[in-house]
Amino acid sequence: MKKSIYVFKDGELKREANTLCLITEEGKRFIPVEDISEIHVFGEMDLNKRLLEFLTEKEIILHFYNHYGYYTGSYYPREHLNSGYMTVKQVEHYLNPVLRLELARAFVTGACKNIRQVLAYYQRRDKEVNDAIDRIDNLGASLEATHSIEQLMAIEGNIRDTYYASFDTILGNPDFPFVERSKRPPGNELNALISFGNSLMYTTTLSEIYRTHLDPRIGFLHSSNFRRFSLQLDVAEIFKPIIVDRVIFTLVSKRMLKKSNFEKRLNGIVLTASGRTMFIKEFEDKMMTTIKHRDLGRNVTYRRLVRMELYKLEKHFMGEKKYEPFVARW
Repeated sequence: MKKSIYVFKDGELKREANTLCLITEEGKRFIPVEDISEIHVFGEMDLNKRLLEFLTEKEIILHFYNHYGYYTGSYYPREHLNSGYMTVKQVEHYLNPVLRLELARAFVTGACKNIRQVLAYYQRRDKEVNDAIDRIDNLGASLEATHSIEQLMAIEGNIRDTYYASFDTILGNPDFPFVERSKRPPGNELNALISFGNSLMYTTTLSEIYRTHLDPRIGFLHSSNFRRFSLQLDVAEIFKPIIVDRVIFTLVSKRMLKKSNFEKRLNGIVLTASGRTMFIKEFEDKMMTTIKHRDLGRNVTYRRLVRMELYKLEKHFMGEKKYEPFVARW
Protein backbone atom coordinates (compact mmCIF):
# COMPACT_ATOMS: atom_id res chain seq x y z
CA MET A 1 0.00 0.00 0.00
CA LYS A 2 1.44 3.37 -1.01
CA LYS A 3 1.78 6.10 1.61
CA SER A 4 0.74 9.70 2.04
CA ILE A 5 3.59 12.10 2.79
CA TYR A 6 3.01 15.24 4.88
CA VAL A 7 5.47 18.13 4.70
CA PHE A 8 5.29 20.84 7.37
CA LYS A 9 8.68 22.51 6.99
CA ASP A 10 9.50 25.26 4.50
CA GLY A 11 11.95 24.27 1.81
CA GLU A 12 12.38 22.90 -1.70
CA LEU A 13 11.01 19.77 -3.29
CA LYS A 14 12.80 18.63 -6.41
CA ARG A 15 13.69 15.68 -8.57
CA GLU A 16 17.16 14.33 -7.96
CA ALA A 17 18.25 11.40 -10.11
CA ASN A 18 15.16 9.16 -10.19
CA THR A 19 13.69 10.03 -6.82
CA LEU A 20 12.31 12.97 -4.83
CA CYS A 21 14.51 15.15 -2.71
CA LEU A 22 13.14 17.36 0.08
CA ILE A 23 15.50 20.08 1.26
CA THR A 24 14.70 21.91 4.51
CA GLU A 25 16.68 23.62 7.25
CA GLU A 26 17.18 20.15 8.71
CA GLY A 27 18.99 18.97 5.57
CA LYS A 28 18.22 16.66 2.66
CA ARG A 29 15.72 13.85 2.75
CA PHE A 30 15.25 11.44 -0.13
CA ILE A 31 11.76 10.00 -0.69
CA PRO A 32 11.42 6.87 -2.87
CA VAL A 33 8.65 7.61 -5.37
CA GLU A 34 7.54 3.99 -5.53
CA ASP A 35 6.15 4.29 -2.02
CA ILE A 36 4.08 7.48 -2.49
CA SER A 37 0.53 8.11 -3.68
CA GLU A 38 0.20 11.74 -2.60
CA ILE A 39 2.09 14.56 -0.90
CA HIS A 40 0.42 17.06 1.44
CA VAL A 41 2.30 20.37 1.59
CA PHE A 42 1.72 22.63 4.61
CA GLY A 43 4.94 24.66 4.51
CA GLU A 44 6.21 27.13 1.92
CA MET A 45 7.64 24.99 -0.84
CA ASP A 46 9.71 25.81 -3.93
CA LEU A 47 8.89 23.64 -6.95
CA ASN A 48 9.84 23.63 -10.60
CA LYS A 49 8.50 22.27 -13.89
CA ARG A 50 10.92 19.36 -13.88
CA LEU A 51 9.48 18.17 -10.56
CA LEU A 52 5.87 18.45 -11.80
CA GLU A 53 6.73 16.44 -14.92
CA PHE A 54 8.25 13.77 -12.68
CA LEU A 55 5.20 13.68 -10.42
CA THR A 56 2.96 13.34 -13.46
CA GLU A 57 5.06 10.45 -14.74
CA LYS A 58 4.86 8.74 -11.32
CA GLU A 59 1.15 9.57 -10.84
CA ILE A 60 1.68 11.44 -7.56
CA ILE A 61 -0.75 14.16 -6.47
CA LEU A 62 0.28 17.30 -4.58
CA HIS A 63 -2.21 18.78 -2.10
CA PHE A 64 -1.53 22.30 -0.82
CA TYR A 65 -2.62 23.88 2.47
CA ASN A 66 -2.09 27.45 3.57
CA HIS A 67 -0.24 28.62 6.67
CA TYR A 68 -3.34 28.04 8.79
CA GLY A 69 -3.88 24.45 7.66
CA TYR A 70 -6.75 25.16 5.24
CA TYR A 71 -6.78 23.20 1.99
CA THR A 72 -6.13 25.54 -0.95
CA GLY A 73 -5.78 23.30 -4.01
CA SER A 74 -4.07 20.36 -5.68
CA TYR A 75 -1.68 19.60 -8.48
CA TYR A 76 -3.73 16.92 -10.18
CA PRO A 77 -1.54 15.18 -12.78
CA ARG A 78 -2.90 14.30 -16.19
CA GLU A 79 -5.43 11.54 -15.66
CA HIS A 80 -3.84 8.23 -16.53
CA LEU A 81 -7.18 6.40 -16.47
CA ASN A 82 -9.10 8.78 -18.69
CA SER A 83 -12.34 7.32 -20.00
CA GLY A 84 -14.47 9.29 -22.42
CA TYR A 85 -17.27 6.80 -21.94
CA MET A 86 -17.27 7.24 -18.15
CA THR A 87 -17.18 11.03 -18.43
CA VAL A 88 -20.15 10.98 -20.80
CA LYS A 89 -22.09 8.79 -18.36
CA GLN A 90 -21.24 11.08 -15.45
CA VAL A 91 -22.42 14.11 -17.40
CA GLU A 92 -25.63 12.33 -18.41
CA HIS A 93 -26.42 11.65 -14.76
CA TYR A 94 -25.62 15.24 -13.83
CA LEU A 95 -27.74 16.82 -16.56
CA ASN A 96 -30.75 14.55 -15.96
CA PRO A 97 -32.56 16.03 -12.90
CA VAL A 98 -34.05 12.67 -11.88
CA LEU A 99 -30.76 10.77 -12.10
CA ARG A 100 -28.83 13.53 -10.36
CA LEU A 101 -31.34 13.74 -7.50
CA GLU A 102 -31.21 9.97 -7.07
CA LEU A 103 -27.45 10.04 -6.54
CA ALA A 104 -27.51 13.16 -4.38
CA ARG A 105 -30.14 11.54 -2.16
CA ALA A 106 -27.97 8.42 -1.85
CA PHE A 107 -25.01 10.49 -0.61
CA VAL A 108 -27.13 12.27 2.00
CA THR A 109 -28.77 9.00 3.04
CA GLY A 110 -25.38 7.36 3.49
CA ALA A 111 -24.14 10.29 5.57
CA CYS A 112 -27.32 10.26 7.67
CA LYS A 113 -27.11 6.53 8.40
CA ASN A 114 -23.44 6.71 9.34
CA ILE A 115 -24.13 9.68 11.61
CA ARG A 116 -26.82 7.59 13.27
CA GLN A 117 -24.38 4.69 13.66
CA VAL A 118 -21.92 6.96 15.45
CA LEU A 119 -24.63 8.17 17.81
CA ALA A 120 -25.90 4.62 18.41
CA TYR A 121 -22.35 3.57 19.33
CA TYR A 122 -22.27 6.19 22.07
CA GLN A 123 -25.86 5.49 23.08
CA ARG A 124 -24.75 1.94 23.93
CA ARG A 125 -22.09 3.55 26.13
CA ASP A 126 -24.73 5.39 28.14
CA LYS A 127 -24.38 8.78 26.47
CA GLU A 128 -27.63 10.75 26.43
CA VAL A 129 -28.10 11.03 22.68
CA ASN A 130 -31.59 9.54 22.40
CA ASP A 131 -33.24 12.82 21.39
CA ALA A 132 -30.63 13.42 18.70
CA ILE A 133 -31.18 9.93 17.29
CA ASP A 134 -34.95 10.41 17.23
CA ARG A 135 -34.67 13.74 15.44
CA ILE A 136 -32.20 12.36 12.89
CA ASP A 137 -34.49 9.37 12.28
CA ASN A 138 -37.36 11.75 11.55
CA LEU A 139 -35.23 13.90 9.25
CA GLY A 140 -33.84 10.84 7.48
CA ALA A 141 -37.34 9.52 6.87
CA SER A 142 -38.16 12.70 4.93
CA LEU A 143 -35.29 12.27 2.43
CA GLU A 144 -37.29 10.07 0.05
CA ALA A 145 -39.93 12.79 -0.37
CA THR A 146 -37.46 15.44 -1.52
CA HIS A 147 -37.84 16.83 -5.05
CA SER A 148 -34.78 19.07 -5.34
CA ILE A 149 -31.12 19.33 -4.44
CA GLU A 150 -31.95 22.40 -2.35
CA GLN A 151 -34.39 20.38 -0.23
CA LEU A 152 -31.78 17.67 0.25
CA MET A 153 -29.15 20.17 1.30
CA ALA A 154 -31.54 21.75 3.79
CA ILE A 155 -32.36 18.40 5.41
CA GLU A 156 -28.70 17.41 5.41
CA GLY A 157 -27.88 20.69 7.17
CA ASN A 158 -30.50 20.02 9.86
CA ILE A 159 -29.17 16.48 10.36
CA ARG A 160 -25.63 17.76 10.85
CA ASP A 161 -26.77 20.56 13.18
CA THR A 162 -28.52 17.98 15.35
CA TYR A 163 -25.50 15.69 15.24
CA TYR A 164 -22.98 18.40 16.08
CA ALA A 165 -25.14 19.56 18.99
CA SER A 166 -24.57 16.12 20.55
CA PHE A 167 -20.77 16.45 20.54
CA ASP A 168 -20.73 18.07 23.98
CA THR A 169 -22.65 15.09 25.37
CA ILE A 170 -20.37 12.57 23.67
CA LEU A 171 -17.12 14.25 24.69
CA GLY A 172 -17.99 15.71 28.10
CA ASN A 173 -14.85 17.84 27.96
CA PRO A 174 -15.30 21.52 28.98
CA ASP A 175 -12.06 22.43 27.18
CA PHE A 176 -13.66 21.42 23.86
CA PRO A 177 -17.20 22.83 23.72
CA PHE A 178 -18.99 22.79 20.40
CA VAL A 179 -21.20 25.93 20.80
CA GLU A 180 -22.05 26.17 17.06
CA ARG A 181 -20.54 25.18 13.71
CA SER A 182 -18.13 27.87 12.54
CA LYS A 183 -15.72 27.85 9.61
CA ARG A 184 -13.12 30.04 7.95
CA PRO A 185 -12.02 30.71 10.59
CA PRO A 186 -13.27 28.18 13.17
CA GLY A 187 -14.51 29.87 16.32
CA ASN A 188 -13.08 27.36 18.81
CA GLU A 189 -10.92 24.26 19.18
CA LEU A 190 -13.56 21.67 18.35
CA ASN A 191 -14.56 23.50 15.18
CA ALA A 192 -10.89 23.71 14.22
CA LEU A 193 -10.66 19.92 14.50
CA ILE A 194 -13.78 19.40 12.39
CA SER A 195 -12.56 21.75 9.65
CA PHE A 196 -9.07 20.28 9.55
CA GLY A 197 -10.32 16.70 9.56
CA ASN A 198 -12.83 17.40 6.79
CA SER A 199 -10.06 18.90 4.64
CA LEU A 200 -8.03 15.71 5.03
CA MET A 201 -11.05 13.61 4.12
CA TYR A 202 -11.67 15.69 0.98
CA THR A 203 -8.07 15.43 -0.24
CA THR A 204 -7.89 11.72 0.55
CA THR A 205 -11.07 11.11 -1.44
CA LEU A 206 -9.73 13.21 -4.33
CA SER A 207 -6.57 11.09 -4.38
CA GLU A 208 -8.66 7.93 -4.57
CA ILE A 209 -10.76 9.37 -7.41
CA TYR A 210 -7.51 9.82 -9.35
CA ARG A 211 -7.05 6.02 -9.24
CA THR A 212 -10.40 5.47 -11.00
CA HIS A 213 -12.04 6.45 -14.31
CA LEU A 214 -14.19 9.10 -12.62
CA ASP A 215 -13.97 12.83 -13.24
CA PRO A 216 -13.69 14.72 -9.91
CA ARG A 217 -15.19 17.87 -11.43
CA ILE A 218 -18.64 16.33 -11.85
CA GLY A 219 -20.49 16.15 -8.53
CA PHE A 220 -24.16 15.60 -7.84
CA LEU A 221 -25.06 16.81 -4.36
CA HIS A 222 -22.47 19.60 -4.66
CA SER A 223 -22.88 21.50 -7.90
CA SER A 224 -20.21 21.30 -10.58
CA ASN A 225 -18.69 24.71 -11.30
CA PHE A 226 -15.53 26.40 -12.54
CA ARG A 227 -13.93 26.78 -9.13
CA ARG A 228 -13.58 23.38 -7.55
CA PHE A 229 -13.71 19.64 -7.72
CA SER A 230 -17.13 18.45 -6.55
CA LEU A 231 -17.31 14.68 -6.59
CA GLN A 232 -14.97 14.21 -3.63
CA LEU A 233 -17.19 16.49 -1.56
CA ASP A 234 -20.13 14.18 -2.30
CA VAL A 235 -18.35 10.93 -1.47
CA ALA A 236 -16.59 12.35 1.60
CA GLU A 237 -19.98 13.10 3.19
CA ILE A 238 -20.46 9.37 3.68
CA PHE A 239 -17.14 8.84 5.44
CA LYS A 240 -16.71 11.98 7.54
CA PRO A 241 -18.81 10.67 10.49
CA ILE A 242 -17.10 7.28 10.73
CA ILE A 243 -13.56 8.47 10.02
CA VAL A 244 -13.04 12.17 10.81
CA ASP A 245 -15.42 12.43 13.74
CA ARG A 246 -14.23 9.19 15.33
CA VAL A 247 -10.66 10.48 15.08
CA ILE A 248 -11.75 13.68 16.84
CA PHE A 249 -13.53 11.75 19.58
CA THR A 250 -10.43 9.62 20.17
CA LEU A 251 -8.06 12.59 20.34
CA VAL A 252 -10.28 14.58 22.70
CA SER A 253 -11.66 11.81 24.94
CA LYS A 254 -8.18 10.35 25.49
CA ARG A 255 -6.88 13.89 26.10
CA MET A 256 -4.20 13.45 23.48
CA LEU A 257 -4.89 17.01 22.31
CA LYS A 258 -4.81 19.92 24.72
CA LYS A 259 -5.53 23.63 24.44
CA SER A 260 -1.79 24.17 23.97
CA ASN A 261 -2.12 22.42 20.58
CA PHE A 262 -4.17 25.36 19.25
CA GLU A 263 -3.47 29.01 18.55
CA LYS A 264 -5.48 32.09 17.69
CA ARG A 265 -5.16 33.17 14.04
CA LEU A 266 -7.29 35.28 11.69
CA ASN A 267 -9.81 35.99 14.46
CA GLY A 268 -10.28 32.27 14.89
CA ILE A 269 -8.65 29.13 16.29
CA VAL A 270 -6.39 26.75 14.34
CA LEU A 271 -4.21 23.76 15.18
CA THR A 272 -0.53 24.35 15.82
CA ALA A 273 2.05 22.36 13.87
CA SER A 274 2.26 19.84 16.72
CA GLY A 275 -1.54 19.58 16.81
CA ARG A 276 -1.74 18.97 13.06
CA THR A 277 0.97 16.31 13.29
CA MET A 278 -0.92 14.50 16.04
CA PHE A 279 -4.22 14.69 14.15
CA ILE A 280 -2.67 13.44 10.91
CA LYS A 281 -1.06 10.45 12.64
CA GLU A 282 -4.39 9.42 14.13
CA PHE A 283 -6.16 10.05 10.81
CA GLU A 284 -3.67 7.93 8.86
CA ASP A 285 -3.88 5.17 11.46
CA LYS A 286 -7.65 5.22 11.05
CA MET A 287 -7.41 5.08 7.25
CA MET A 288 -5.21 1.99 7.54
CA THR A 289 -7.47 0.28 10.09
CA THR A 290 -9.14 -2.82 8.65
CA ILE A 291 -12.73 -3.95 9.02
CA LYS A 292 -14.37 -7.10 7.72
CA HIS A 293 -16.31 -6.28 4.55
CA ARG A 294 -19.70 -7.98 4.70
CA ASP A 295 -19.88 -8.61 0.93
CA LEU A 296 -16.27 -9.58 0.28
CA GLY A 297 -15.90 -11.64 3.43
CA ARG A 298 -12.39 -10.30 4.05
CA ASN A 299 -10.75 -7.39 5.78
CA VAL A 300 -10.25 -4.09 3.96
CA THR A 301 -8.84 -0.74 5.11
CA TYR A 302 -10.95 2.39 5.39
CA ARG A 303 -8.89 3.87 2.56
CA ARG A 304 -9.80 0.89 0.42
CA LEU A 305 -13.46 1.39 1.35
CA VAL A 306 -13.31 4.86 -0.19
CA ARG A 307 -11.90 3.43 -3.43
CA MET A 308 -14.58 0.72 -3.45
CA GLU A 309 -17.25 3.40 -3.07
CA LEU A 310 -15.94 4.97 -6.26
CA TYR A 311 -15.99 1.65 -8.08
CA LYS A 312 -19.65 1.30 -7.07
CA LEU A 313 -20.32 4.68 -8.65
CA GLU A 314 -18.65 3.55 -11.87
CA LYS A 315 -20.93 0.50 -11.99
CA HIS A 316 -23.93 2.75 -11.36
CA PHE A 317 -23.03 5.03 -14.27
CA MET A 318 -22.57 2.03 -16.56
CA GLY A 319 -25.96 0.61 -15.55
CA GLU A 320 -24.46 -2.53 -14.02
CA LYS A 321 -25.64 -2.08 -10.44
CA LYS A 322 -27.57 0.63 -8.63
CA TYR A 323 -25.40 2.61 -6.25
CA GLU A 324 -25.97 2.02 -2.55
CA PRO A 325 -23.82 4.02 -0.11
CA PHE A 326 -21.60 2.30 2.43
CA VAL A 327 -23.09 2.16 5.92
CA ALA A 328 -21.01 1.10 8.91
CA ARG A 329 -22.32 -1.85 10.92
CA TRP A 330 -20.34 -1.59 14.15
